[in-house]
Amino acid sequence: MVDVSSKELYEFKKILKELKEKKGKGTELVSMYVPPDKQLSDITKQMRDELGQSANIKSKTTRKNVQSAIEVISQRIRMFKQAPPNGLCLFVGMIPRGGPGTEKMETVVFEPPEEVQTYWYICDSTFFLEPLEDMIADHDVYGIAVIDRNEATIATLKGKKIDVVAHLTSGVPGKHKAGGQSQRRFDRVIENLAHEFLKRIGDHMNDEFLPIKKDLKGVILGGPGYTKEDFYNGDYMHYEIKDKVITTVDTSYTGEFGIREVIDKSAGALEELDIVKEKKLVQKFLHELHFEHGLASYGEKEITNNLQIGAVDTLLLSEELKSKKLFIECPVCGHKEEKTLKEHQSLDDLTCPECNEKMEITKEDDLIEYLVGIAENMGSSVELISTETDEGMQLYRGFGGIAGILRYHVG
Repeated sequence: MVDVSSKELYEFKKILKELKEKKGKGTELVSMYVPPDKQLSDITKQMRDELGQSANIKSKTTRKNVQSAIEVISQRIRMFKQAPPNGLCLFVGMIPRGGPGTEKMETVVFEPPEEVQTYWYICDSTFFLEPLEDMIADHDVYGIAVIDRNEATIATLKGKKIDVVAHLTSGVPGKHKAGGQSQRRFDRVIENLAHEFLKRIGDHMNDEFLPIKKDLKGVILGGPGYTKEDFYNGDYMHYEIKDKVITTVDTSYTGEFGIREVIDKSAGALEELDIVKEKKLVQKFLHELHFEHGLASYGEKEITNNLQIGAVDTLLLSEELKSKKLFIECPVCGHKEEKTLKEHQSLDDLTCPECNEKMEITKEDDLIEYLVGIAENMGSSVELISTETDEGMQLYRGFGGIAGILRYHVG
């Protein structure tokens, strides 16, 4: 993933999310990606040509909207002497706000966090965002297989996302108590069935992991008993997959619980993986909570105060936190307040408690951006925590998605 600050990454993801939600009519939305070495004069010329060709569009409304978008792009391009170091991204178009006639021109122009490699000019009913999504994608993937004699579960771990791709059952019967020839014959049948089951597991792993071998950083085998070792030592996996096995882990479970157990027990092998880093940070916060003078803090008000005095070492924010920070002031008496609104919550009462006049919103911030801004000014590190793990969900539901590990105890 591209190396940017937590605030930049959050803002970039927010822009992507907003652009993804925008829909246009027909092919009226224009996406443009400009590499840093692209001559802007060439783009200006292309826009003049596009403007001429757009005159042939039959629909009067569509023609007007497309021409307006092309003119906006031309104006924005002329504001630059040359493309920025990472290039330029422009997204322009008429976005409907409701029914017909409610369209409004929207323009988003920015330098991306990673260099634009290819020039794109695309008109569609949605914005073309794949190059930007690829910039922040976690390309490294881990393959996980939890195996015992009765069942096997195969999954991929990409960044923070666990994806179970196959669950197999063996049908291998248990021990047979007959003696003599019958016992030996039955044992051979069982061993043949077990061998076929391991082959089937290997075939599924090959099918899932070989197509992504370039991004496959490693494979971890887990499970109770010795079946996983028999599988690894046998000739069941393609050699390119077998070469990527980095460790085997004893687990108490199979199935999805076994996959999560493998991740927990493979922390050493997956030290830098986001999901493990997240779990350890939240676990450290929860550990500090147990002590009377522990280095833990949570809640918006308490965290804001501790950030402002420089007491927060690491700020933990849930990615699911969707609140706004409002700054309100009375135009008559000057009384000021700050309020936080959760997603879909409305601000009903704006009456000044001092003079009963109506107060005004003077500033509105995204709560995450507001807290990250304070943290970066005070030298606190910031970690955005997903809800993909039990710990991440506990942070969000149990502590409102706002917590911190402190540098020193605050009385």
